[in-house]
Amino acid sequence: MPENSVPARGNATRAIVLLAAAAFAAQAMVRSTDSLLPQIANDLQTTVGAASIIITFYLLAHGSVQLIIGPIGDRFGKYLCVSIAAAFSTLFVVACGLAPNLPMLVAARLACGLATGWIIPFAMAFIGDVIPYERRQQVLGSFLSGQILGQMFGQAAGGVLGDYFGWRNVFFILAALLAIATIGLFTELWRNPITHARNAPVQKGHGFISDYSTVLRSPWARILILMAFIESAAMFGAFTYVGADLHLRFGVSFTVVGLFVGFFALGGLAYSLSVRTMVAWLGQIGLSMGGGIVLAAAFITLAIAPVSWIAPLAIAAIGLGFYMLHNTLQVNATQMSPQARGTGVAIFSSALYMGQTVGVASYGYIFDRFTAVPVFLSAAAILMALGWWLSRLLKERAAQGI
Repeated sequence: MPENSVPARGNATRAIVLLAAAAFAAQAMVRSTDSLLPQIANDLQTTVGAASIIITFYLLAHGSVQLIIGPIGDRFGKYLCVSIAAAFSTLFVVACGLAPNLPMLVAARLACGLATGWIIPFAMAFIGDVIPYERRQQVLGSFLSGQILGQMFGQAAGGVLGDYFGWRNVFFILAALLAIATIGLFTELWRNPITHARNAPVQKGHGFISDYSTVLRSPWARILILMAFIESAAMFGAFTYVGADLHLRFGVSFTVVGLFVGFFALGGLAYSLSVRTMVAWLGQIGLSMGGGIVLAAAFITLAIAPVSWIAPLAIAAIGLGFYMLHNTLQVNATQMSPQARGTGVAIFSSALYMGQTVGVASYGYIFDRFTAVPVFLSAAAILMALGWWLSRLLKERAAQGI
């Protein structure tokens, strides 16, 4: 495939490691609320379904802001944008811990979403700018380790630290992590020339509409964006309620819920550590189909599990299957519009968070009225179908030499 990246100067590895650190802090903040939902609901005197609005509004803000930020990163530098976003995220996470009631917490989470929405899409686009396509899936897979470890810490911390110190102090700890990442990013921005790399300068003189048109006139880009929406709605819409289901159905404590849900990150970490072997063995076609199969089997297991100890194994399988499927979508998203890569990846990422918004809200209604069983079964069917669809399209494109 054609490559439009600027030749790299400086240390790409160090720059990407610091982006992974920022992704760690951001994802820890996002996913901690999954395990904290029952505690927040109890403290603020509401139901789990109603408290999930803090997730819904966060995802809405996170996804919405990504619809407009893409051209900004393409023009002013993706690394700079990530650094500034991390600084604002730190302040808004502190505001979450200080929120006296649910409306104020919702407002603080909304602000968090507007700030953190810049971090991961621009980190991915930066990798697309400085890493050749033939190596990009492996590098993105390794970069995922930051997000995955952040999820692991956030989900476990939400349960364990929340039990011992209260949900407010969890936010203060997460703000400290974001502050450390912010310092590292700005230091790297000052010291490392590669952090100023951008994609090809064909965009000079273009406007926002032109950049979006460049991405959206591609049929392949439109399909990938739709797939991102569907994947996220089914996957995270259902996964948000795994912790609440374990607590309500089996009486599992919040500490154990946090540890169980953290197995998702273990599955994802297993993928990240073996990504080179899996890409070489299965290729993109095998990864997408296999990911759909693993996800379906794991969600069905959660739906019918008679005892709680089965849950960690199923949750780890969800993590493995999700990253097999998602990383394949990611690497294609970084190349679907190289001349406007920041815009393309931002739209793709926006679709992910819009999907989560719809999924969490829809499944919250079902969970409160019909339990988690239909939530998990529907997610299994949708993700299985999505994996098959993506693998079929990749096979067709390979046959056409695209």
